[in-house]
Amino acid sequence: MTMLTEAQVWKALEAVPDPEIPVISVAELGIVREVQVQGGAVRVVVTPTYSGCPATEVIGEDIRAALVRAGATTVDLEWRLAPPWTTDWIGEAASEKLRAYGIAPPGERAASATQPLRFVSRRIACPKCGSNETERVSEFGSTACKALYRCRACLEPFDYFKPI
Repeated sequence: MTMLTEAQVWKALEAVPDPEIPVISVAELGIVREVQVQGGAVRVVVTPTYSGCPATEVIGEDIRAALVRAGATTVDLEWRLAPPWTTDWIGEAASEKLRAYGIAPPGERAASATQPLRFVSRRIACPKCGSNETERVSEFGSTACKALYRCRACLEPFDYFKPI
């Protein structure tokens, strides 16, 4: 039996799609915070996008299944809420994948240590045609973490991943 390396675990996690946004992995989304490997046992620390995320259970099952397929004998998941997940943990490559999929990636966060989280209204570029002539239709899109926009140029609706 071959023991998994930390690099092999990360590679397996990079193949686990986010159930709500399947074009990016849970690793690219930034919710996998830490990996520890000891023999065949793997411990993964995951910070959900928010504490009430309905996909949390599916994410855990998918992570476990992927790591067992990769050769882990046991998988221990730790769900850690602090520090809270932020869209700053989404890398540039994942942002480009979101755009190509038709979701406008998050902009800069709207909060700081001295300022509460709030939605900042700004021009969001259409992920389909690139126009900045867009309008927010609804504060909530296909999921609570996205807002629904419409492009005035190409008339297509699209989700905007809200920065948090």
